[in-house]
Amino acid sequence: MPRLSAIVWAILFWVLPAISLAAPYIPKSPDEVLEQLPVLNNQAELEMKTLQRQLNANPDNLSLAVGIATRLLETARTEADPRYYGYAEAAVKTWWRQNQPPVDVLMVRATIRQHRHDFTGALQDLQDVLANEPRNAQAWLTQAVIQAVRGDYDASLRSCSILKRLGANLPATTCLANAASLSGSGQQAYQLLQESFANTAQTDGQIRLWTLSVLAEIAARLGDNRNAEAHFLQAMALQRRDVYLLSAYSDFLLEQHRPAEVVALLKDDTRPDGLLLRLALAEQATGSNLLPQHIGELQRRIDAYRLRGENIHQREEARFNLALAKQPEIALRLALENWQVQHEPWDARLVLEAALASGKPEAARPVLAWLSQTKLQDRQLPPYLAKLGAQ
Repeated sequence: MPRLSAIVWAILFWVLPAISLAAPYIPKSPDEVLEQLPVLNNQAELEMKTLQRQLNANPDNLSLAVGIATRLLETARTEADPRYYGYAEAAVKTWWRQNQPPVDVLMVRATIRQHRHDFTGALQDLQDVLANEPRNAQAWLTQAVIQAVRGDYDASLRSCSILKRLGANLPATTCLANAASLSGSGQQAYQLLQESFANTAQTDGQIRLWTLSVLAEIAARLGDNRNAEAHFLQAMALQRRDVYLLSAYSDFLLEQHRPAEVVALLKDDTRPDGLLLRLALAEQATGSNLLPQHIGELQRRIDAYRLRGENIHQREEARFNLALAKQPEIALRLALENWQVQHEPWDARLVLEAALASGKPEAARPVLAWLSQTKLQDRQLPPYLAKLGAQ
């Protein structure tokens, strides 16, 4: 049976949207502050500095380098801060560009490439890992996640099935249910996962959080709002900071026309760009006088990303332009560019919504064809499909 820690490590890096928007901003002076960067808590910062000093003294220590990189990736995910992915890459730079990097370095590189939406490169790294370690549960799960994000549900189901044969029951069932729910078997997937979760006495808190998040999202797509909210609240009650969970729950509340609850949930947690975006959407709905300030803050962050040459996670960028900047044609372009990379329900929805808002319904044809093929069940899509059909 695979080590539980390996599976948890893979779950930690479930794809999490960030934001990168608009045109570059040129500072008016060298002293202008573009972005306030967070620091870790004192203990964590001290531990990382100690480890870094050890690595500087022993730059060829592979296990130490991978350990530091793993810690940095955990921080990157917890804080939704892309800088830590760069720090993690630097930690293993000695082995990164080797023709045949060690397996542990390949896993770090695959995770970083996954974050950067280099899914082809990440999948190649994972194939190399599995060629050497065919029972590597972490690699199978990470591969399944990427395949699902790309809309390759048959491949994702195969990867999840192998993970189940390795004995990782709840993670594998969660993996299977996620892929199956996105390919026309939502109700069956939900029931299977609910039973598996109920029959699992104890497991790691991160796995429980992930399973509850998947249950909540499946229920929400099926229109079962009562159970969706119950699962979201169960996950929140675990009191494990998780930006993906906060984003998904905020989206659910926004769809339920409960923006005031989103404001209460996120008003003190705006460091992650995706959370600030959702707070701004909630403030737009409530008429908050803080909305201009937060739109401006989002724009400043965008400008900083552009100066760094970052241009990833166009889903959030499209959403910003569509809902806040009121630029539907820009939103459509970004949504279509994003669609070339990933095929999740929100990716499909943004193309449909932007195509309608920009008066270009024909632009939605690739998504319509894909939806017909996959038979995705998502109660948010039919209104847009009906409007496109009418046009």
